[in-house]
Amino acid sequence: MVPPNPVVVGPIAIGTGCPLALIAGPCVMEPGDMTERIARRLADLRDRLGIPVVFKASFDKANRTSSSSYRGPGLVQGLATFRRVQAETGLPVTTDVHETIQAGPIAEVVDLLQIPAFLARQTDLLEAAARTGRPVNVKKGQFMAPWDMGNVVAKLQETGAKGVMLTERGTTFGYGRLVNDFRAIPQMKATGAPVVFDATHSVQLPSAGQGGTVSSGQREMIPTLARAAVAAGCDALFLEVHPDPDKALSDGPNSLRLDDLEGLLRLCLRIRQTVAPVL
Repeated sequence: MVPPNPVVVGPIAIGTGCPLALIAGPCVMEPGDMTERIARRLADLRDRLGIPVVFKASFDKANRTSSSSYRGPGLVQGLATFRRVQAETGLPVTTDVHETIQAGPIAEVVDLLQIPAFLARQTDLLEAAARTGRPVNVKKGQFMAPWDMGNVVAKLQETGAKGVMLTERGTTFGYGRLVNDFRAIPQMKATGAPVVFDATHSVQLPSAGQGGTVSSGQREMIPTLARAAVAAGCDALFLEVHPDPDKALSDGPNSLRLDDLEGLLRLCLRIRQTVAPVL
């Protein structure tokens, strides 16, 4: 069964015939008011550029390479932060769901549930997310072909999902390397689901170095991939951003500097305007 397109996330619609959307925020909620400050910057860009924005942050990075790495503030504090962001900025919010028992409590607050790439085939987790009544965004597993995501969409639809989006974030190529095949965007759009392109995780170098405990990344390649994805017809961009990526507590090497976001978005919006008539 083909899912409805577009998908409604809070006050915005994402999909064919809709404006290019942005899903953005820090990789993980950091101590202090960092999360709220980034959200305010994104809300300002929304207002000035007229681009629909969904705020993203993780309350728990459950898949860190090392057990000693910072994971986040946890569910209770994280949901409280999301409520503040919604109240202050009006932005819809999204976050990762790692376990079935998290789906219900998270859905009471956030507007869009996100399934991490490593968990894209976990049937129980997909079904738990679908039953919440919130739309669900599933990141394509690095180990999966684009056409395999049709089975993911079917699982969600069969459980009554209110909306399904799919995210391309690179494919494993050997050890510690991801590559992007931009044919994945139209191939996944053929399922009827809007397709998001994650330009920041696509430049990640997982566990860089033999026996490494921290992932690296090629931050300088984010703009190139983002522009290419918009030209290929993605419905939204996913970008992890941080005021000072070199000091970020998670995924800094593959995060975009917040001050560089506006310039990239302006270029991508121009590309979108050019290619929109043929999408």
